Amino acid sequence: MQRRLQAYFDDNALMLVRQSAYRLYHSTETAVTKVFDELLQAADEGDVSALCLLDLTAAFDTVDHDLMLLKLKL
Repeated sequence: MQRRLQAYFDDNALMLVRQSAYRLYHSTETAVTKVFDELLQAADEGDVSALCLLDLTAAFDTVDHDLMLLKLKL
């Protein structure tokens, strides 16, 4: 199912450029490196930064997969 969903997102250009999860050659390491780089750039420019991290993985445990696939077909 993940492959079908990934193909749908890829075929319809729905993945954000900065999306790291579920993308070939992207990982959490890629995402952390990008965030760290942006924080360093902001500090170099004298800007103040704040970072808020949320773990929403449990939210997807409640997704009705059959309903989601039906909606993706529409």
